[in-house]
Amino acid sequence: MTRLTGARVLVAGAGAIGSVLSLILAREGARVILADPTPVGDNASGVAAGMLAPAFEAVLDPTTHGRFELLAAARDAWTPLAEAAGLTLDRSGALWVDNERQDDIERGLAAAGARAERLSAAAAGAFAGLAVPVGAVFTPEDWRIEPLEALDRLRAAFVEAGGEVARAGLVEWRPGVAGLSDGRSAQADFVVVAAGFGAQGLAPELGVLEPIKGQIVRLAGQGPRRGATARTRDGYVAPGAAGVAAGATMQAGANDRRPDPEVTARFEALARRLHPGLNGGSVQAQAGVRAATPDGMPLVGFGRTPGLLLATGARRNGWLLAPLVARMAAAYLAGDEPGPHAAAFAPGRFDP
Repeated sequence: MTRLTGARVLVAGAGAIGSVLSLILAREGARVILADPTPVGDNASGVAAGMLAPAFEAVLDPTTHGRFELLAAARDAWTPLAEAAGLTLDRSGALWVDNERQDDIERGLAAAGARAERLSAAAAGAFAGLAVPVGAVFTPEDWRIEPLEALDRLRAAFVEAGGEVARAGLVEWRPGVAGLSDGRSAQADFVVVAAGFGAQGLAPELGVLEPIKGQIVRLAGQGPRRGATARTRDGYVAPGAAGVAAGATMQAGANDRRPDPEVTARFEALARRLHPGLNGGSVQAQAGVRAATPDGMPLVGFGRTPGLLLATGARRNGWLLAPLVARMAAAYLAGDEPGPHAAAFAPGRFDP
């Protein structure tokens, strides 16, 4: 990608995709501005458990059902990126711990091509002190990353590589000039829209995006920092550096960040049921708004607006897809072949 050397690129949106893409472009020699009006992590990528979960996403989510191969390739793309950026990937795997549907889950994982095995209650309970009285279905395919730590380190690595951070949003693009919300103009050869829902006015293709509100709960400072994620029909409970996280809702059409007290109580109860050793501590409820396309796959590539590239709309899989989407976006900018998923992610695929 040496053709990126010296290219002026403004990336709008400092979530998982925008942060990864900005780092890749800066290391390829581009002159990059990463523009976002919010503090680090004050976005949908910060309100997340950092799931890199191709197996359970391919089995449990209708929009990504049957896409295990694609999602696993995205997960694997994290390995070299994490090594280069000094990030830690938790490869402890994930468990389905409900008695209901265990046979279906085991068959579904096998049919998807994911490794899986049935565990006894004693073996399942050995994972990070989980209370699993009925046994579980375990897959090592699903990993996790610490969202806030990753965003911090990606930002630091980006700045170290010569990138510039602008605390402003993209409000206008004319070929060669990007207008920012702080009144400044930035000279750019390309603009990449990696922002989530709310950026619709920047390109006609973004009109297909729908908001999806996702709420999680963190039990601050409680529970294991690492270990297997527990999945149930009522949600998940994942270890975390800031405390275990339980979630998550997927409220289609909702575009607000107000936590629902009933949801908070339900997720807290789930966390304490699976980790009975949790005692006291504050409960932090968070809600974020994700952007989703009609088919659940992101928009990646140039649209009808000259010089404007899209890399957004990853629904709840922004962390999982970030390196794959970023590499595709960088290839488009360099004039290279974007890879085998270009048609599936093409921004114009919903055009009448």
